[in-house]
Amino acid sequence: MIKVGITGGIGVGKSFVANIIEKMGFPVFYSDRVAKGLMNSDLELIRLIKKEFGDDVYASNNLINNKKLSSLAFKDNKALKNLNSLVHPFVKSNFKKWCINQNSKIVFKEAAILFESKSNIDLDRIICVSANKNIRIDRIVKRDNRSKEEILKIISNQMDQKEKEKLSDYVIFNDEKNSIILQLTDILNQLEKVFYDEK
Repeated sequence: MIKVGITGGIGVGKSFVANIIEKMGFPVFYSDRVAKGLMNSDLELIRLIKKEFGDDVYASNNLINNKKLSSLAFKDNKALKNLNSLVHPFVKSNFKKWCINQNSKIVFKEAAILFESKSNIDLDRIICVSANKNIRIDRIVKRDNRSKEEILKIISNQMDQKEKEKLSDYVIFNDEKNSIILQLTDILNQLEKVFYDEK
């Protein structure tokens, strides 16, 4: 089995590309969705988050207060790193279990902080989804209804997009000019070759 990461900064369209990959018949593990689920269901993780950020990051029904947690985590790099360091081991363990249940020769893991969390170490290849900053800002404004200032702060807290591209094996340009399907088909052909070469 070849494990392939899909990463990129906020607003590049990672989930959009991952959805296309799923429609092409490949299983995709969505790290951010899994993380959110675990933060609301795993009692040990809930205990650790409350210990670090306070009980009021959870509502009375024990579900995460996303607005409260975001305001704490994004106010500085240290808080965000602390949150990621708590959540990441749980996501990593979940991904391992998920892989065991897949029967595809190629599986994909979509994650915003692949390099930052050192998850790339457990993967065979990495795809970086990329788009210019203006396109990214427009997308996030429409999707999340955030201000431009908020978005720029989030982008500044993330690893530089060009750095992610350099560290990746493949780059997909999701800029509304290049065909995602053609770029993906080319990458999948190369991955198929890697699979058979390594057998």
